Amino acid sequence: MALRTLQRRTRQLIRECYFCKNAVEDIDYKDIGLLKRYISSYGKIAPRKRSGCCAKHQRKLAHAIKKARIMALLPFAIQ
Repeated sequence: MALRTLQRRTRQLIRECYFCKNAVEDIDYKDIGLLKRYISSYGKIAPRKRSGCCAKHQRKLAHAIKKARIMALLPFAIQ
């Protein structure tokens, strides 16, 4: 029984960071199409586990999303 649960955990999908893979240096807050990929249906920023970003790019992504919200390019809350 314990062996099966261990096998399930090890087969999880390992994602590569989209920004590292495509050599993106700066995440532009004006690129709404890209930022919407990392926002949930409730308007929350996706966590690293779901987004697949590395820590460095997750911080830059969160900053860009927050900046886009302040500039009124993205909504704070989705109704």
